[in-house]
Amino acid sequence: MSPTPFEDRYGRDVLASDPHARHTAARPRHRDQTAERGLLVQDVETGWVGRVSRVEKSGGSHVVALTDERGRSRSFPLGPGFWVEGEPVRLVAPRAAAPQAPTRTASGSVAVAGIGARTARASRILVEGRHDAELVEKVWGEDLRIEGVVVEMLDGVDDLDAAIRALDPRPGRRIGVLVDHLVPGSKEWRIVAAVQRNPHVLVVGHPFVDVWQAVRPQRLGWQRWPTVPRGQSWKHGILAELGWPHAEQADVAQGWKRILATVRSYADLEPQLLGRVEELVDFVTGDASDG
Repeated sequence: MSPTPFEDRYGRDVLASDPHARHTAARPRHRDQTAERGLLVQDVETGWVGRVSRVEKSGGSHVVALTDERGRSRSFPLGPGFWVEGEPVRLVAPRAAAPQAPTRTASGSVAVAGIGARTARASRILVEGRHDAELVEKVWGEDLRIEGVVVEMLDGVDDLDAAIRALDPRPGRRIGVLVDHLVPGSKEWRIVAAVQRNPHVLVVGHPFVDVWQAVRPQRLGWQRWPTVPRGQSWKHGILAELGWPHAEQADVAQGWKRILATVRSYADLEPQLLGRVEELVDFVTGDASDG
């Protein structure tokens, strides 16, 4: 008589099946949900219900603040363990907003998108030297290109009268000039008085010894620009005060580049220069006959 087979409750391989599989399959799976402000959320562990009021970093990770209907807030680590509209979710931080295009130019003017440089006007702005031109370009360059205004360099103002006559100022061809150290009694003051009689010419100036001083001294770590003794080269003296190389002319050029690099916008310049440049821009662009 053959033996009666016994019932194998586990099957031939006790590892072939997972006794918890049925429960795992039935367990709801969470989805990712951005923790947007105002979203109604329940924390599963504590039962706390509130709307997302903020998401912030804390200790290297993000936490979400949930504010209930009575105005009370509690913070929870982002991740799984929340319910939204009856479904389990994993809260994730909102994506950082893409950087927006600047709404202001370096001069503080409203930025105009999609407009290229205008054909150059006949009118011009003249400045004394390369450093003046580079500073004007850095702060007002975008505005001037849209307006079609060209900035030209003089080599000092000793021959200002001849330079202006060569440009033949007239209606539709206005000339604006920016002069350094334009203070009563100075050499510059006397030169300007001789050319200012033409109604199509506007000469303005700032009181600084050099256009370098139009940069706010705080950008260089000073409360005020230092005084350089008479008889000493002003620019070399300034570079010496900064502890920068100053023996050669190439050192002066490199020093100016470092100073110019500290200028981010009009806010880094003194108002005595800002107002004068704006005045010149308005003058050379304000002639209706200048196409």
